[in-house]
Amino acid sequence: MNRNIKEFVNHNADLRSSRDVYGPEHVVILLAHYNGGAYLAEQLASIAAQTHRDWSVIISDDGSSEDWLDAVVEFARPSSDHRVWLVNGPGQGFARNFLGLITIAGPTVPYAAFCDQDDVWLPGKLSRAIKALKDVPEDLPALYCGRTIICDASLGRLHPSPLFSASPGFRNALVQNIGGGNTMVLNRAALDLLQDTARHAEGIVSHDWWAYQLISGAGGRVIYDHEPCLLYRQHGGNRIGANTSFHARLRRTGRLLQGQFSAWNKAQSEALSKARHWLTPEARTILDQFETVRNAPLHRRLIALKKSGIYRQTLKGQISLWIAAAIKRL
Repeated sequence: MNRNIKEFVNHNADLRSSRDVYGPEHVVILLAHYNGGAYLAEQLASIAAQTHRDWSVIISDDGSSEDWLDAVVEFARPSSDHRVWLVNGPGQGFARNFLGLITIAGPTVPYAAFCDQDDVWLPGKLSRAIKALKDVPEDLPALYCGRTIICDASLGRLHPSPLFSASPGFRNALVQNIGGGNTMVLNRAALDLLQDTARHAEGIVSHDWWAYQLISGAGGRVIYDHEPCLLYRQHGGNRIGANTSFHARLRRTGRLLQGQFSAWNKAQSEALSKARHWLTPEARTILDQFETVRNAPLHRRLIALKKSGIYRQTLKGQISLWIAAAIKRL
């Protein structure tokens, strides 16, 4: 890491130092970065333009090899009203990078928002999230997520992400993530839950899917906003794309047939099993039924799937769920 960045950013600062100045609606923005220099400045500018002004940013760089620090230097110039921290990530992929950020966020910040390096937030993104979350009881884990506007690499607007109409819940979360991490904002109780269980999540496929699964499984509240909150840039470097095009659906079908979807479910389910102490009794039962759906002989698999009530958000998704169960690729 360039040592000169210390002149502009509190490099590896003691995050405890500002705990006593958090306002009741303060949001710490958790930005996982890896070789995002081409788009990072636009993302940071969209954060600076938020109508909700009480925020700070932690940027965790996962070992970038390209130039990107100038964007951070400009964003975190000494006259800035917002604190910015730069830390070294674990160098083990985006999911582990976000898990590290979750831990670094500390024990008292009221809200936390996941942030990708290459999107552009709409100005009211944080305001909408805080408005939706602030009436949730303090001891109830709550997750805000929602739709995006899918764009090309130059931010040409293509179309909104799918609108999901079925209620969010653990039965859905086991087989589908309805909200990308780039839209997610957590209240304090949800952040506590993710921090408490982080040691069990090391093998997960995706931090956002894990958050949806764990918070819904623990009896928390999931708020799905129908209004898009950001421009979701699609380009060759996306780790996980929007999966909305015809070719993306073909690739998704191929992954299903090849067993990748099953491997993802296995990794997420194993983490949930380790964290089952935090799940409600009902969620534990559903998780056990899901294991039967995944591993039992055909007749028992299909009976268990029907009994469990596990579902995807669309008819096509539901059909693919039953096919995956039938061919033992769930």
